[in-house]
Order: sequence, then C-alpha cells, then structure tokens
Amino acid sequence: QVQLVESGGGLVQAGGSLRLSCTASGSIFSIDVMGWYRQAPGKQRELVARITSGGSTNYAESVKGRFTISRDNAKNTVYLQMNSLKPEDTAVYYCNADMARYRLSVYNNYWGQGTQVTVSS
Repeated sequence: QVQLVESGGGLVQAGGSLRLSCTASGSIFSIDVMGWYRQAPGKQRELVARITSGGSTNYAESVKGRFTISRDNAKNTVYLQMNSLKPEDTAVYYCNADMARYRLSVYNNYWGQGTQVTVSS
C-alpha cells in the first residue's frame, strides 16, 4: 500500500519549536507536490505550506516567517519546521501529497493520519 505517516507533534509552550515529519512509503513511482494542512476543532482544514518537487514553496500568511517546509526526495519525506509557535497554531496537522504508484499512470492525492500539535500559553 501507499501511505503517508506523520510524526513530531506534541505539546509545546508558546514561543517554542517543533519539527513535523511525513514519510511516504509503498510502491511509489514519483511524488509531486507535498504539503501540510491543519484543522482546529470547529474550523475548516486549511493549507499551511506546500512544496513542489522542484523545491518551490508557498505558505499561509499566518505562518510566513515562522514555519519552513522542506523535503528530502531521497527519503520521500517532507518536513515542517515550526518556530515561534502561538496558541492559535494548535491543531491537528495533516500531511498531503500527490503520488503516482508504479503500476498506475496517474497521480492521486493522499492524506496522512494527522498529528496533534498543542501550543500552551
């Protein structure tokens, strides 16, 4: 099977840092865009950051300057370095990726299971 697995979430005080990791596994032919989304209780899921296979990035305005997305194509892994965390960053963070499987000629979109990030004041 093809899947995305996140890690690195946890509880941190305001002003602290966390690094999230997401690794894709399975019979993967290629991975295009990878990104991080988050969803707080009662709110819609929102894009936090995305990165193309070539390394181009985009960020939500609320995290720009504080978060950094990166990827290691050899490891099929995307990272989200989160600095200067605020209580409003509290949410479940989900990894997302467009991936093509070896026996298929099309890209499909995949989601990870999510990892909880809680920022206390």
